Amino acid sequence: MLSFLYETVPGRLLLKPLTGKTVSDISGRLLDTRLSMALVPLFARINHIDTAVYETENIRSFNDFFSRRIKPGKRSIDTDPAHLIAPCDGLLSVWKITGDTVIPVKQSRFTVPSLLEDADLARKYEGGLCLVYRLCVDHYHRYCYVDSGQKSANRHIAGKYHTVRPIALRSVRVFTENTREYTLIRSEAFGTIVQMEVGAMLVGRIRNHEGAGTAVRGREKGLFEYGGSTVIVLLQKDCVQMLSHILHASEKGVETPVRMGESVGLVRPASF
Repeated sequence: MLSFLYETVPGRLLLKPLTGKTVSDISGRLLDTRLSMALVPLFARINHIDTAVYETENIRSFNDFFSRRIKPGKRSIDTDPAHLIAPCDGLLSVWKITGDTVIPVKQSRFTVPSLLEDADLARKYEGGLCLVYRLCVDHYHRYCYVDSGQKSANRHIAGKYHTVRPIALRSVRVFTENTREYTLIRSEAFGTIVQMEVGAMLVGRIRNHEGAGTAVRGREKGLFEYGGSTVIVLLQKDCVQMLSHILHASEKGVETPVRMGESVGLVRPASF
């Protein structure tokens, strides 16, 4: 289906209305209903989701199940202030920000200015790192703050909903088309961090819990509702040394599976 939608003329004609906000909003509302619970058993079985590790007592809709909470103790948060943690479960790729390039994925190129829609802010990340966490439907779809510090208000950038699966990345500039929302976190150890959420096709809502205030490492920042999703973290130059196995995998074009709260990098001595 994805090959048809993204790689054929009839598919692209069909894709245009499918990626509109109206279709996404309708889908989201349907998945909020009690009737949508009928989809849950098959969805869990197909995606090999171990429901025993999640809190399922108060689930009343498919979206409730998709954004289910994990049981206490099933995700431990690394509290060492010299460690950079993953904000979510997902598949991690790391890219060096050089010139106008943020991240090449297949044949697409995404720039920091187009990602943020803020050229002045983008310049602060020249020479830094772009961490892309790609969530699949079987991943835990709640995410936490990567570190503690004062945080800005959330900036919402409206867009079209396209899938973030790799086949779509060959044809569509996903991160300049999709709805996204980000905040700045002033971390003592890691400088000013951009933490961004990107929604995909059939994700009607990115739900962030708080506005401007104080971020706390490991505290839940928000959740995605149904669909493939992405969390992006931008780091300034020389603020972090990523773990070697993650860098080596990224250099080979291989994503590294990570879990929310685990360490993915270390603060550079000059920054701590």
